[in-house]
Amino acid sequence: MTEIPEHLRKRAEEAKAKAAAKAADSAPAAPAADSAPSGDAGDSRIPAHLLERSKSAKAAKEGAVATAAPAAATGGGGAVATAAPPPAATGPDGHTQRLLTVVRAGSIQDVKATPVDKVHTWPHLLAVEFVAALAITLFTLIFSIFVNAPLLELANINKTPNPSKAPWYFLGLQELLTMFHPMVAGVTIPGMGIFLLILAPYIDRNPSHKPEDRKFAISLFTVQMMFWAVLVIIGSFFRGPGFNFVPPWTGGLFFEL
Repeated sequence: MTEIPEHLRKRAEEAKAKAAAKAADSAPAAPAADSAPSGDAGDSRIPAHLLERSKSAKAAKEGAVATAAPAAATGGGGAVATAAPPPAATGPDGHTQRLLTVVRAGSIQDVKATPVDKVHTWPHLLAVEFVAALAITLFTLIFSIFVNAPLLELANINKTPNPSKAPWYFLGLQELLTMFHPMVAGVTIPGMGIFLLILAPYIDRNPSHKPEDRKFAISLFTVQMMFWAVLVIIGSFFRGPGFNFVPPWTGGLFFEL
């Protein structure tokens, strides 16, 4: 059995003792209390219309009992007395509506399912990403079997290639190094671009997928992509020996994958 806490047990004993003392004090005064009117509106906190309703119901009940008693006495042993129906309960202004006829059911419970625009990550997202990763891996494997990689000859420490270019995806940074200080070209400008891309979802909170509704996000992404693409194109096709600016239609192409 569960043990009752000490403070609850003491509280119950005190309440029981108070109830016993109150019953002992009120026992001698019971006859006097019976003589006092029980429906006095001056000493009671019950509203007047409720007292009137209680008095009317009690009087009607006493009248029905008094009427049924002589009828039962004169009707014989097989007669059954029929009591009068209780009076209809009405409110202060005579209204007879019940609570459930006033309150609408829709405000109590909602049985309709609320549509949501979210799905679980597994399997809806991860399954598609896993299939896409398998497809890309298979394509890379087949492509590498049939196409040889454009590798150069072995490196010679006594001969530096001219021009010496970084891979095409780093040519944007190499192009910036020809225009700015290494700290600005390698840290400040790329860092500002990445920081703006991080802030884009917090600035443009429009959930729409239409391009005309996402002008800020699309403009920011387009400007950065075009800026980087122009730098890569210049570094790839317009830089010759010594990483000097050479038009491709006069000096040729100095670009290798």
